[in-house]
Amino acid sequence: MLRVGAQRLADAGVASARHDAEALLAHASGLSRTQLLTLGAGDEVPGAAAYSALVEERAARVPLQHLTGRAWFRHLELSVGPGVFVPRPETEIVAGEAVDEALRLLAAGRAPTVVDLGTGSGAIAASVATEARGARVLAVEKDVDAHAWAARNLEGTGVELRLGDLGDAFDDLDGQVDVVVSNPPYIPPDAVPVDPEVRDHDPELALYGGGEDGLDALRAVERTARRLLRPGGLLVIEHADSQGESAPAALLATAAWRDVTDLPDLAHRPRYVRARRVEGSRR
Repeated sequence: MLRVGAQRLADAGVASARHDAEALLAHASGLSRTQLLTLGAGDEVPGAAAYSALVEERAARVPLQHLTGRAWFRHLELSVGPGVFVPRPETEIVAGEAVDEALRLLAAGRAPTVVDLGTGSGAIAASVATEARGARVLAVEKDVDAHAWAARNLEGTGVELRLGDLGDAFDDLDGQVDVVVSNPPYIPPDAVPVDPEVRDHDPELALYGGGEDGLDALRAVERTARRLLRPGGLLVIEHADSQGESAPAALLATAAWRDVTDLPDLAHRPRYVRARRVEGSRR
């Protein structure tokens, strides 16, 4: 059964065919992947019909996470589905920057305030809240459907979730925030994703950043962070691997930032820009 499912997915062009087949069979049967691997050739596996249906949906390039209803992110299992951007492994290192800064401030005896702009599923905010306990964490999301997923994932974490636009969020916190982190939309309009899972299923609002270069949303994050952060406060923004020069340039276009550095993901691709707020006007 597993072999047949994996082959069906491979024939459909799914790169992670074996992994996805195992995940779908575990989901359909209620058995762990370890239990599945110990089954004999003649052992009956529950959920065979459901598994076959799931394999066909995955072969049609419905995201695996939509079919299982969950996505792993750092130490978390998140609920995801239609209407919310599925968090990617690349973003884990971005979240890690915010976690590390919050932990540094906690160790120095100060409870930091961390803001996640455009939280989507709530992945970054939840990571900071659970890994840096004692930090005040706030998040904002504009899309109603994504906000509902975030509310589900952030329940019980203590994160303060708001519905609103990242461009004018948290005007009650001007100059009081220690860390601003964001994975904004950043795809340029002429760079439509090739993978059907992304192109056909992730919300457009979470993909396309606006402007000819796809960086309008990043610029909005920069302006909001400029207003929110204390002097010395940390800004971390994810971007596309093609924006390793243009993303930091957007920050350097103002006099608001020092130590502007572009950093790679685990695959050594340009992935996010980091900077600190300098003294000066918040406009």
